[in-house]
Amino acid sequence: MTLDIVIPTLNAAATIAQTLSAVSTARGVWRCRIVVCDGGSADDTAEIAHARGAQVITAPPGRGGQLAAAAAAAAGKSDWLLFLHADTVLSPDWVAATGQFMDRAASSEAAGYFRLRFDSDSPRARTVERWAAWRCRTLGLPYGDQGLLIKRTFYDRVGGYRDLRLMEDVDLVRRIGRQRLVALDAEAKTSAARYERDGWTLRPLRNLFCLSLFSLGVPPHLIARIYGK
Repeated sequence: MTLDIVIPTLNAAATIAQTLSAVSTARGVWRCRIVVCDGGSADDTAEIAHARGAQVITAPPGRGGQLAAAAAAAAGKSDWLLFLHADTVLSPDWVAATGQFMDRAASSEAAGYFRLRFDSDSPRARTVERWAAWRCRTLGLPYGDQGLLIKRTFYDRVGGYRDLRLMEDVDLVRRIGRQRLVALDAEAKTSAARYERDGWTLRPLRNLFCLSLFSLGVPPHLIARIYGK
């Protein structure tokens, strides 16, 4: 089994080392490459990634385009792809959960995602995590900060990531389809910085509003003005 782990970055020096450390455990289990696609960081992101053994490529900034570019660079070199954000750290049991899923789905078309966990002790973080679990289970809409594990041939068949400024994750999982999305028994711990800055109520409501606009066909570059940084 071969696996390419794809991570888009932009000024991620504060988080990328921890993210890479968590996924590097896969190298002792599968033939595994880590591909970092940097969008022109002004900090030491690329240098840190190189030092951690990642292959670093560059692309214009924009998560959808960076994900697509990294997947294209890895074309034909792996059986599976794992897409992960640069501020997301997988729990130690992610290798076992991923291996079990890849064994089960080897002859079928499915994609896996991890349980969302925030790096915050706030009770409000647990509330947002429960909402995210409901959204995934009921609507089939895991977001990019939960990772996405998908067989290369299936990724190609559904058209892969599109060069969207925002909502590239929602766009892809909709094409995958709710019935073909599987929750993996491991956690993706992601940064709570936006929620702590904007508020644990306001930020989810803003995300929901942006999702609604996207569902109505509003172009992602316009939604980005509302979404913020």
